[in-house]
Amino acid sequence: MTAPSTFGLSTEARNLHWLLSNLVEEVPGVHSVTVVSSDGLMLLSSDPGHLTAKAAGPAAGKSDGPRGSSADLATIVSGIGSLTVGAAKLMDGGGVKQTMVAMDDGSVFVMSISDGSLLGVHAAPDCDMSVVAYHMALFVGRAGHVLTPELRSELRTSMESAL
Repeated sequence: MTAPSTFGLSTEARNLHWLLSNLVEEVPGVHSVTVVSSDGLMLLSSDPGHLTAKAAGPAAGKSDGPRGSSADLATIVSGIGSLTVGAAKLMDGGGVKQTMVAMDDGSVFVMSISDGSLLGVHAAPDCDMSVVAYHMALFVGRAGHVLTPELRSELRTSMESAL
């Protein structure tokens, strides 16, 4: 993983970048991680260097999905989040805490953060799901109270400048 530049960011933003990097590096089987705002905009990514991988076109090589594009994972996480919130409303199920999609060749986990933002993880099919969920819950617990509107704006600006 290439660490994003945190130069010029606030202490809170640098801490969130560190927590996100730690999640990818410390949890076996995790490919990539993203945080999206409640309106679907990417705030943090474990791999910001691939934001524009698809923009380079076919000559850049075959894209391998969310691991090849942070924007893809953010889009998937936002869509899954929206779908599950709608389903919960239809079923009078209350708030959605976590969603997991298990596929033949991987898994996607989505966990709600207190401000309506979502934490998304793309992991290997043989990952220990309980370990991934545990570390996601730790991230949410540490990040949820600091994701203020000001910090979300700062993170969004830093993601845009990475383009």
